[in-house]
Amino acid sequence: MQQFSGKSVCKGMAYGPVTVLRSPKQHIRHDKIWDVKAELERVNSAVECARKELQSLYERASQEIGISGGEIFQVHRMILEDEEYLKAVRHTIQTEMVNAEYAVEFTSERYGDMFFRMKDDYMRARAMDIKDVSDRLLRVLNGREDTRRSLDEPAIIVADDLSPSETMGFCREKVLAFVTVRGSTNSHTAILARLMNIPALVGVPVDLGEIQDGIRAFVDGFEGMVTFEPDEDVYRKANERMEDEQEKLCLFQKLKGKESITPGGKRILICANIGSVRDVERALENDAEGIGLFRSEFLYLGRKDFPTEEEQFQAYRQAAQQMAGKEVIIRTLDMGADKQAEYFGLGREENPAMGFRAIRICLKQPEILKTQLRALLRAAVYGNISVIYPMIISVEEVKRIFEIAQEVREELESKRIPYRYPRQGVMIETPAAVMVSDELARLVDFFSIGTNDLTQYTLAVDRQNEKLCDFYDPHHKAIMRMIRIVTEHAHKYGKKVGICGELGADTSLTEEFVRMGIDELSVVPSMVLKLRKIVRELKDD
Repeated sequence: MQQFSGKSVCKGMAYGPVTVLRSPKQHIRHDKIWDVKAELERVNSAVECARKELQSLYERASQEIGISGGEIFQVHRMILEDEEYLKAVRHTIQTEMVNAEYAVEFTSERYGDMFFRMKDDYMRARAMDIKDVSDRLLRVLNGREDTRRSLDEPAIIVADDLSPSETMGFCREKVLAFVTVRGSTNSHTAILARLMNIPALVGVPVDLGEIQDGIRAFVDGFEGMVTFEPDEDVYRKANERMEDEQEKLCLFQKLKGKESITPGGKRILICANIGSVRDVERALENDAEGIGLFRSEFLYLGRKDFPTEEEQFQAYRQAAQQMAGKEVIIRTLDMGADKQAEYFGLGREENPAMGFRAIRICLKQPEILKTQLRALLRAAVYGNISVIYPMIISVEEVKRIFEIAQEVREELESKRIPYRYPRQGVMIETPAAVMVSDELARLVDFFSIGTNDLTQYTLAVDRQNEKLCDFYDPHHKAIMRMIRIVTEHAHKYGKKVGICGELGADTSLTEEFVRMGIDELSVVPSMVLKLRKIVRELKDD
């Protein structure tokens, strides 16, 4: 029996046979070529084929696990279509007179190394994405098909590391758990594991050479442990715990249709975070009491131009109608940072997480916001829609937003287009917003605390940098105090406050949030009933 600890990416437990993923390095020929034009054509054809594959991956990931998973492959497509990247590949072919495979590999290593050496942690994290995209291009050039990895039976996947493409390459129903030697809790692969709701551990110091395919293992995503070839006692205890978890899942189903209310009468709304209209169905299946965060970026990604007002209106209207009177909080576009679309013309930035993104784009280019607001106000006629604005840092920003919203109202009225003015809220995800939350509370109808960015900006820690995992502490006293401050300021002016970041689903904090006075928790759909059970069993003072 061997037991190892790691960092839990997705909680849950699994027991079954192990499949060790050993990805052989692709053999790259280094040939001298004479027909440069033909080799450039090979590159163009491979890029087009890879683009179609990534679009297919985007669509499959969006359908199977939600738009947040699909967005990862939109990032890959943008890398594939990046002019600097392709220019470097073509330049190598033309000047070195070498084959396309060697040019892609050479460019991949050069770009990957360049990104990895950058001081900005976000840009360093893109090195893995560049490798994933380049490996895809090499596979196409070598004439190998993109197929899903087949497993004869459900298995626990053990690997040195997994790329997003490899993770999505498995049939979801056949994967019991993921265990990797490397990786971070906030990598793209970790995000996919959470969205797929598959128990996963990273940073497990296991020697892959000592692990054989077919041996049995127990993965405990709650404790962050993996046990290979567990003895009889460990197996018995593991089996008991898994049976207990299965019973809990059955109990959760009995909570459908019931309110999320403490024994003492404190009501907490437990809502769902979604990334597209297709995700509404998953929210309803899990009996969410509303949509606490609808990420509207899905309408802007994976296309060559801005979505029209009509396209946006139809999407928002459909979500509102499907929720049948339950509140749908739609966040205005949060583009920038890791969500890029070439037609926005944002360009490269030294520090994109703190750069030209979200509401800053909308205030600099108000027509983008006006188009979205027109669609939102029109759609609000068909359901209970509220609007929330991201990355706020000042009262002045909110006042300017309201001026733009008023211009939209007057425009719709002048054209006699039916509309309803929805509740207006702001995201609290910067320390600046926390410090002026008393002033913001006088202006807006509600707050939603985005704990992911709030933690990152408060601690000055890039949550996607695996080297900083030990420093990224979402339970930090400063974060808890900030949440308390925001809640007190909101309630002082009779406004409600919710949490829509990952902390909202942290069951170790649910009781504390309830005692703070948090009015709403918005989480991934699969967590709704689990939180409802906890809330209904809390002991009131």
